[in-house]
Amino acid sequence: MIFVSGLVCFLLVLTAEARVGNSSELSFCTETPECLLFDLICKTKDYEVRHYDSVKWVSTNEKSFFMEMALPVAFNRLFKYISGENEMGKKIQMTSPVVVKIPDKRFWQTGIYTMSFLLPTEHQENPPKPTNTDVYISDTPDMKVYAKSYGGWMTTFSDSSNANDLSKTLDSVNAKYKKGSHCAVGYNSPMRMFNRHNEVWFVAEGEPVCEGKSSEETD
Repeated sequence: MIFVSGLVCFLLVLTAEARVGNSSELSFCTETPECLLFDLICKTKDYEVRHYDSVKWVSTNEKSFFMEMALPVAFNRLFKYISGENEMGKKIQMTSPVVVKIPDKRFWQTGIYTMSFLLPTEHQENPPKPTNTDVYISDTPDMKVYAKSYGGWMTTFSDSSNANDLSKTLDSVNAKYKKGSHCAVGYNSPMRMFNRHNEVWFVAEGEPVCEGKSSEETD
């Protein structure tokens, strides 16, 4: 019985590390010890289809007209949480990526931007409770996403341009995905000037479409 219990615990640890793991497993995730890992289902010249396991994040919402106005406020709240503004007073290791849920809206309208920091393996099961009522623990479900990568700086223009390109590509191959929002995904700190890596994600619905598939592999 002790052996079986130990084996179960060992498998649980392996499962956790398969979701949030060593950054060396991703070539573009180089600034934090741990990153969000995924299974690569397929890759085309325009996008990747990835599978992500369910994971926990610390999140906050900010209402604003533009990403550039919302993100500094949201980032500051979350950074305070990982710096010790939680019920345990615990400092939490930064991970990658930082994910922002971007609402579909016209430029003159306000929208709710949701920024999330990935919680490291150590805190995936029982994360410290935030003391700021504007900060909360959230979960993403087991999901498949369409991902498009791009370099440079993540701005309202670059994000919307790449999201529009990906959306048009997916529509052209009759891919089904959740509409109304997309995710802007960043892997670099503001201190990094060159070789930056950003992504846009749409959550797939139903069986993903791999039109023009060029490879199948697992990260």
